[in-house]
Amino acid sequence: MSELPRMVRMRLFLPLLFIAPLAAETVVVKNPSELSAAIGKLKDGDTLKIGPGEYPGGNSVGGVANLTVEALDPKSPPLFKGGSNAWQFSRCQGLKLRYLHCRGQTGNGFNIDDGGKREEPVKGVVIEDLRVEDIGPQGNFDGIKCSGLQDLRIERCEISGWGGQAIDFVGCSESVITGCRISGKEGFSQHTGPQFKGGCSKVIIEMCTFKDAGERPIQVGGSTGLDYFRPPGAKYEAKDIIVRGNTIEGGMCACAFTGVDGAEFSNNTILRPEKWIFRVLQETRVEGFAPCRNVKVMNNKITFRREQVGTELNISEGTAPETFVFEGNRWLAEDRPQASKPKLPVEEKGGVYGEAVK
Repeated sequence: MSELPRMVRMRLFLPLLFIAPLAAETVVVKNPSELSAAIGKLKDGDTLKIGPGEYPGGNSVGGVANLTVEALDPKSPPLFKGGSNAWQFSRCQGLKLRYLHCRGQTGNGFNIDDGGKREEPVKGVVIEDLRVEDIGPQGNFDGIKCSGLQDLRIERCEISGWGGQAIDFVGCSESVITGCRISGKEGFSQHTGPQFKGGCSKVIIEMCTFKDAGERPIQVGGSTGLDYFRPPGAKYEAKDIIVRGNTIEGGMCACAFTGVDGAEFSNNTILRPEKWIFRVLQETRVEGFAPCRNVKVMNNKITFRREQVGTELNISEGTAPETFVFEGNRWLAEDRPQASKPKLPVEEKGGVYGEAVK
């Protein structure tokens, strides 16, 4: 028999050069040893379901796309206790985390990042119904830390007791935090609640509840080393940030605007901050960097005690408070209603002073 032509032989063997990717699986684990064995075998599209019980922290996954990690039983979530981080996920596009509980980490609770590729954001992460407790307790240690993420959504999470930030965004964009509850605890340094810094843009935080959430319960902006900005070369800590429909009780102030270039703070309820209502700050001071500016404060209900709040706005040098807009806010000093009108850097339009806030 004559030899097959070379081109025909190549076509016959060509399919052998391509190996079909393994199909995504649902992996169920019910104890720490099963979890440890499963983590190293995860592949794109898998769902990891974790049974009730206590598991150690220090878990890490890298480069797995469209991964879901969730409780086997949402009513009885697994507890990840101790370690530096409960979980770290690097460059996991399309990651979903649901119904997980962590406590007592010395670093961060959950850490999700771009693996240091600052020009290649990780997209489509969804974080739902996490419970994060007792992180730190002192120092720059965060409940949920997110770096270089885009199209991120955080929903219905509870965070109580942390060192640095309850939720720390570094260079995240087009993202939403909604329906979360954030509460401070005695013995934890709790510098800020959610913080958006390092080039964050187009972020919304809405319908969240804050109770005694530290020195700056919400920080729009911050202070970031230039080597950590995403995108590299951004000239603002944060831009186009919306804070709306939240309840903020206690804390040193309600919100600190720090090196932000454009934000809206609207339809929030502020209850009894301990020292100021707002702070207007500039902590990153380099050539060409935007001063804190262009913030709209509108339609908020603000109840405070004049014995605690002598100065409504704490304004630092290097900021542009004259670019702020105040409109339609209701201010009540409940201990001295006649002293409710705040001293603002610009005239407020349509403000209401000294009437009961409904």
